[in-house]
Amino acid sequence: MKFIRLFLFVVCAPVLAATGVEKIRISTFSSILTEVAQQVGGDRVEVISHVKPGTDPHDFEPKPSDLRAVATAQLVLLSAKHMEGYVGKLEEATGTKGAIIRVGDQFPSLKLSVQHGDHSHDGEDPHWWHSIRNIARATKIVRDELNKLSPADKTTFNTNASAYLAKLETLDAWVKNKVAELPRDKRKLVTNHDAFGYFAREYGFTVMPIAGFSKNDQPGSKKTAELIQAIKAAGVKAVFSEDVANPKVIQEIANETGAKFGGSLLSDGLGTGEGGTVEGMFKRNVSTIVDALK
Repeated sequence: MKFIRLFLFVVCAPVLAATGVEKIRISTFSSILTEVAQQVGGDRVEVISHVKPGTDPHDFEPKPSDLRAVATAQLVLLSAKHMEGYVGKLEEATGTKGAIIRVGDQFPSLKLSVQHGDHSHDGEDPHWWHSIRNIARATKIVRDELNKLSPADKTTFNTNASAYLAKLETLDAWVKNKVAELPRDKRKLVTNHDAFGYFAREYGFTVMPIAGFSKNDQPGSKKTAELIQAIKAAGVKAVFSEDVANPKVIQEIANETGAKFGGSLLSDGLGTGEGGTVEGMFKRNVSTIVDALK
Protein backbone atom coordinates (compact mmCIF):
# COMPACT_ATOMS: atom_id res chain seq x y z
CA MET A 1 0.00 0.00 0.00
CA LYS A 2 2.86 2.40 0.86
CA PHE A 3 4.47 1.61 -2.50
CA ILE A 4 1.22 2.47 -4.32
CA ARG A 5 0.92 5.82 -2.51
CA LEU A 6 4.56 6.61 -3.31
CA PHE A 7 4.05 5.63 -6.95
CA LEU A 8 0.97 7.86 -7.25
CA PHE A 9 2.84 10.81 -5.69
CA VAL A 10 5.80 10.45 -8.08
CA VAL A 11 3.55 10.10 -11.12
CA CYS A 12 1.08 12.84 -10.17
CA ALA A 13 3.53 15.48 -8.92
CA PRO A 14 4.62 16.61 -12.39
CA VAL A 15 0.97 16.74 -13.45
CA LEU A 16 0.11 18.95 -10.47
CA ALA A 17 2.99 21.27 -11.29
CA ALA A 18 2.05 21.37 -14.97
CA THR A 19 -1.56 22.25 -14.20
CA GLY A 20 -0.50 25.20 -12.06
CA VAL A 21 -1.36 23.83 -8.62
CA GLU A 22 2.12 24.65 -7.32
CA LYS A 23 2.17 28.14 -5.86
CA ILE A 24 4.45 30.82 -7.25
CA ARG A 25 7.17 31.53 -4.70
CA ILE A 26 7.73 35.26 -4.03
CA SER A 27 10.33 36.91 -1.80
CA THR A 28 9.59 40.51 -0.81
CA PHE A 29 11.88 43.08 0.80
CA SER A 30 9.16 45.63 1.54
CA SER A 31 6.14 45.22 3.79
CA ILE A 32 4.15 47.26 1.26
CA LEU A 33 5.10 44.89 -1.57
CA THR A 34 4.22 41.92 0.63
CA GLU A 35 0.62 43.16 0.77
CA VAL A 36 0.56 43.96 -2.95
CA ALA A 37 1.86 40.49 -3.86
CA GLN A 38 -0.66 38.78 -1.57
CA GLN A 39 -3.57 40.85 -2.88
CA VAL A 40 -2.72 40.33 -6.55
CA GLY A 41 -1.52 36.74 -6.30
CA GLY A 42 -4.20 35.47 -3.93
CA ASP A 43 -4.04 31.75 -3.27
CA ARG A 44 -1.81 31.24 -6.29
CA VAL A 45 1.25 32.65 -4.53
CA GLU A 46 3.37 31.89 -1.48
CA VAL A 47 4.88 35.15 -0.22
CA ILE A 48 7.87 35.26 2.11
CA SER A 49 8.25 38.69 3.71
CA HIS A 50 11.87 39.29 4.69
CA VAL A 51 11.54 42.85 6.06
CA LYS A 52 8.97 42.50 8.81
CA PRO A 53 6.50 45.23 9.85
CA GLY A 54 8.09 47.66 12.29
CA THR A 55 11.60 46.96 10.93
CA ASP A 56 13.69 49.87 9.66
CA PRO A 57 14.47 48.92 6.03
CA HIS A 58 17.40 51.36 5.99
CA ASP A 59 19.24 49.11 8.47
CA PHE A 60 18.07 45.70 7.22
CA GLU A 61 20.66 43.13 6.13
CA PRO A 62 19.58 39.70 4.81
CA LYS A 63 20.52 36.70 6.94
CA PRO A 64 21.57 33.31 5.51
CA SER A 65 17.97 32.10 5.98
CA ASP A 66 16.75 35.01 3.82
CA LEU A 67 19.23 34.14 1.09
CA ARG A 68 18.17 30.48 1.14
CA ALA A 69 14.55 31.53 0.61
CA VAL A 70 15.55 33.88 -2.21
CA ALA A 71 17.44 31.03 -3.89
CA THR A 72 14.16 29.17 -4.48
CA ALA A 73 11.99 32.22 -5.24
CA GLN A 74 10.56 32.67 -8.71
CA LEU A 75 10.02 36.38 -8.12
CA VAL A 76 11.94 38.77 -5.85
CA LEU A 77 10.35 42.17 -5.21
CA LEU A 78 12.53 45.08 -4.12
CA SER A 79 11.46 48.51 -2.98
CA ALA A 80 14.48 49.91 -4.92
CA LYS A 81 15.42 53.59 -5.29
CA HIS A 82 18.69 52.64 -3.49
CA MET A 83 16.86 51.29 -0.43
CA GLU A 84 18.45 47.81 -0.65
CA GLY A 85 22.23 47.98 -0.66
CA TYR A 86 22.44 44.18 -0.64
CA VAL A 87 21.11 43.53 -4.16
CA GLY A 88 24.37 41.83 -5.13
CA LYS A 89 23.88 39.24 -2.39
CA LEU A 90 20.36 38.54 -3.63
CA GLU A 91 21.54 38.14 -7.22
CA GLU A 92 24.18 35.66 -6.10
CA ALA A 93 21.59 33.75 -4.06
CA THR A 94 19.13 33.43 -6.94
CA GLY A 95 21.81 32.55 -9.48
CA THR A 96 19.62 34.52 -11.95
CA LYS A 97 16.98 31.76 -11.75
CA GLY A 98 14.37 34.05 -10.17
CA ALA A 99 13.29 37.41 -11.57
CA ILE A 100 14.48 40.32 -9.40
CA ILE A 101 12.13 43.26 -9.89
CA ARG A 102 13.20 46.71 -8.69
CA VAL A 103 9.66 48.02 -8.35
CA GLY A 104 10.36 51.59 -7.21
CA ASP A 105 12.79 52.21 -10.05
CA GLN A 106 9.94 51.91 -12.54
CA PHE A 107 8.28 55.22 -11.61
CA PRO A 108 9.59 58.76 -11.06
CA SER A 109 11.54 59.75 -7.94
CA LEU A 110 11.43 62.84 -5.80
CA LYS A 111 14.74 64.46 -4.99
CA LEU A 112 15.61 65.34 -1.42
CA SER A 113 18.46 66.79 0.56
CA VAL A 114 20.73 64.22 2.23
CA GLN A 115 22.09 65.73 5.43
CA HIS A 116 25.60 65.13 6.80
CA GLY A 117 26.16 67.48 9.72
CA ASP A 118 25.80 71.02 8.39
CA HIS A 119 26.42 69.91 4.80
CA SER A 120 23.93 68.36 2.41
CA HIS A 121 23.67 66.99 -1.13
CA ASP A 122 20.81 65.94 -3.38
CA GLY A 123 19.59 62.35 -3.23
CA GLU A 124 16.72 60.16 -4.40
CA ASP A 125 13.75 59.78 -2.05
CA PRO A 126 13.13 56.03 -1.59
CA HIS A 127 9.88 56.36 0.41
CA TRP A 128 7.56 56.01 -2.61
CA TRP A 129 4.88 54.04 -0.68
CA HIS A 130 3.54 57.21 0.96
CA SER A 131 1.90 57.90 -2.39
CA ILE A 132 -1.24 55.84 -3.02
CA ARG A 133 -0.70 56.55 -6.71
CA ASN A 134 2.69 54.85 -6.49
CA ILE A 135 1.24 51.83 -4.70
CA ALA A 136 -1.24 51.54 -7.57
CA ARG A 137 1.70 51.63 -10.00
CA ALA A 138 3.43 48.92 -7.99
CA THR A 139 0.26 46.81 -8.11
CA LYS A 140 0.24 46.92 -11.91
CA ILE A 141 3.94 46.02 -12.06
CA VAL A 142 3.42 42.98 -9.80
CA ARG A 143 0.33 41.96 -11.80
CA ASP A 144 2.27 42.06 -15.05
CA GLU A 145 5.17 40.04 -13.62
CA LEU A 146 2.82 37.37 -12.29
CA ASN A 147 1.08 37.20 -15.67
CA LYS A 148 4.46 36.49 -17.26
CA LEU A 149 5.24 33.75 -14.75
CA SER A 150 1.85 32.03 -15.05
CA PRO A 151 -0.14 33.07 -18.14
CA ALA A 152 -2.77 30.45 -17.28
CA ASP A 153 -3.67 32.49 -14.19
CA LYS A 154 -3.86 35.83 -16.00
CA THR A 155 -7.60 36.25 -15.44
CA THR A 156 -7.20 35.63 -11.71
CA PHE A 157 -4.32 38.07 -11.36
CA ASN A 158 -6.07 40.76 -13.41
CA THR A 159 -9.28 40.40 -11.40
CA ASN A 160 -7.42 40.51 -8.08
CA ALA A 161 -5.40 43.54 -9.16
CA SER A 162 -8.51 45.42 -10.29
CA ALA A 163 -10.20 44.77 -6.95
CA TYR A 164 -7.15 46.02 -5.03
CA LEU A 165 -6.80 49.10 -7.25
CA ALA A 166 -10.43 49.93 -6.50
CA LYS A 167 -9.68 49.71 -2.76
CA LEU A 168 -6.74 52.09 -3.24
CA GLU A 169 -9.01 54.57 -5.04
CA THR A 170 -11.44 54.46 -2.13
CA LEU A 171 -8.57 54.96 0.31
CA ASP A 172 -7.27 57.95 -1.66
CA ALA A 173 -10.72 59.55 -1.52
CA TRP A 174 -10.80 59.03 2.27
CA VAL A 175 -7.37 60.62 2.68
CA LYS A 176 -8.37 63.65 0.59
CA ASN A 177 -11.53 64.15 2.64
CA LYS A 178 -9.64 63.87 5.94
CA VAL A 179 -6.86 66.21 4.84
CA ALA A 180 -9.49 68.73 3.69
CA GLU A 181 -10.32 69.25 7.39
CA LEU A 182 -6.94 70.97 7.72
CA PRO A 183 -6.42 74.45 6.19
CA ARG A 184 -3.53 74.57 3.72
CA ASP A 185 -1.53 77.00 5.83
CA LYS A 186 -1.59 74.46 8.69
CA ARG A 187 -0.17 71.60 6.59
CA LYS A 188 3.36 71.71 8.03
CA LEU A 189 4.77 68.28 8.81
CA VAL A 190 7.76 68.05 11.20
CA THR A 191 9.11 64.47 11.53
CA ASN A 192 12.28 62.61 12.51
CA HIS A 193 13.51 62.08 8.96
CA ASP A 194 12.57 63.01 5.42
CA ALA A 195 10.16 60.15 4.70
CA PHE A 196 6.94 61.91 3.70
CA GLY A 197 7.85 63.79 0.53
CA TYR A 198 5.55 61.77 -1.72
CA PHE A 199 2.69 62.15 0.74
CA ALA A 200 3.32 65.89 0.98
CA ARG A 201 3.33 66.31 -2.79
CA GLU A 202 -0.02 64.57 -3.22
CA TYR A 203 -1.87 66.20 -0.32
CA GLY A 204 -0.41 69.69 -0.15
CA PHE A 205 1.90 69.50 2.87
CA THR A 206 5.27 71.11 3.52
CA VAL A 207 7.71 68.67 5.13
CA MET A 208 10.17 69.96 7.74
CA PRO A 209 12.33 66.93 8.62
CA ILE A 210 15.00 66.83 11.30
CA ALA A 211 17.18 64.29 9.47
CA GLY A 212 17.60 63.29 5.83
CA PHE A 213 16.04 60.22 4.19
CA SER A 214 17.75 57.96 6.75
CA LYS A 215 17.73 58.56 10.50
CA ASN A 216 21.53 58.36 10.28
CA ASP A 217 21.62 61.55 8.19
CA GLN A 218 21.51 63.85 11.20
CA PRO A 219 21.89 67.64 10.93
CA GLY A 220 24.56 69.61 12.74
CA SER A 221 23.87 72.20 15.42
CA LYS A 222 23.55 75.02 12.88
CA LYS A 223 20.89 73.21 10.83
CA THR A 224 19.03 72.20 13.99
CA ALA A 225 18.94 75.81 15.18
CA GLU A 226 17.66 76.92 11.77
CA LEU A 227 14.94 74.25 11.87
CA ILE A 228 13.82 75.34 15.34
CA GLN A 229 13.52 78.93 14.14
CA ALA A 230 11.61 77.84 11.02
CA ILE A 231 9.14 75.81 13.12
CA LYS A 232 8.54 78.80 15.42
CA ALA A 233 8.13 81.17 12.47
CA ALA A 234 5.66 78.86 10.75
CA GLY A 235 3.59 78.52 13.92
CA VAL A 236 3.65 74.72 13.71
CA LYS A 237 1.21 73.37 16.26
CA ALA A 238 2.53 69.79 16.55
CA VAL A 239 5.58 67.69 15.68
CA PHE A 240 5.70 63.94 15.07
CA SER A 241 7.97 61.03 15.84
CA GLU A 242 8.16 57.80 13.83
CA ASP A 243 7.72 54.17 14.78
CA VAL A 244 11.34 53.23 13.94
CA ALA A 245 12.95 56.31 15.53
CA ASN A 246 13.85 57.38 19.05
CA PRO A 247 11.16 59.92 20.08
CA LYS A 248 13.62 61.76 22.35
CA VAL A 249 14.91 64.09 19.60
CA ILE A 250 11.45 65.13 18.40
CA GLN A 251 10.33 65.70 21.99
CA GLU A 252 13.32 68.00 22.49
CA ILE A 253 12.32 69.90 19.34
CA ALA A 254 8.82 70.20 20.76
CA ASN A 255 10.20 71.61 24.00
CA GLU A 256 12.39 74.11 22.14
CA THR A 257 9.63 75.33 19.83
CA GLY A 258 6.57 75.18 22.08
CA ALA A 259 4.85 72.77 19.67
CA LYS A 260 3.11 69.76 21.17
CA PHE A 261 4.14 66.15 20.54
CA GLY A 262 1.55 64.99 18.01
CA GLY A 263 2.20 61.25 18.13
CA SER A 264 4.05 58.56 16.21
CA LEU A 265 3.79 57.93 12.45
CA LEU A 266 4.51 54.80 10.42
CA SER A 267 7.28 56.01 8.12
CA ASP A 268 9.29 53.13 6.67
CA GLY A 269 6.59 50.58 5.97
CA LEU A 270 3.65 48.85 7.57
CA GLY A 271 3.36 48.51 11.32
CA THR A 272 1.51 46.03 13.47
CA GLY A 273 -2.09 46.01 14.67
CA GLU A 274 -4.20 48.73 13.09
CA GLY A 275 -1.26 49.89 10.98
CA GLY A 276 -0.57 46.42 9.59
CA THR A 277 -2.17 47.08 6.19
CA VAL A 278 -1.76 49.83 3.60
CA GLU A 279 -5.23 51.11 4.45
CA GLY A 280 -4.48 50.95 8.17
CA MET A 281 -1.13 52.73 7.74
CA PHE A 282 -2.66 55.63 5.81
CA LYS A 283 -5.65 56.00 8.12
CA ARG A 284 -3.49 55.94 11.23
CA ASN A 285 -0.94 58.40 9.84
CA VAL A 286 -3.42 60.81 8.32
CA SER A 287 -5.72 60.84 11.35
CA THR A 288 -2.74 61.43 13.66
CA ILE A 289 -1.42 64.30 11.51
CA VAL A 290 -4.71 66.08 10.84
CA ASP A 291 -6.13 65.73 14.35
CA ALA A 292 -2.92 67.07 15.94
CA LEU A 293 -2.51 70.02 13.55
CA LYS A 294 -6.14 71.21 13.51
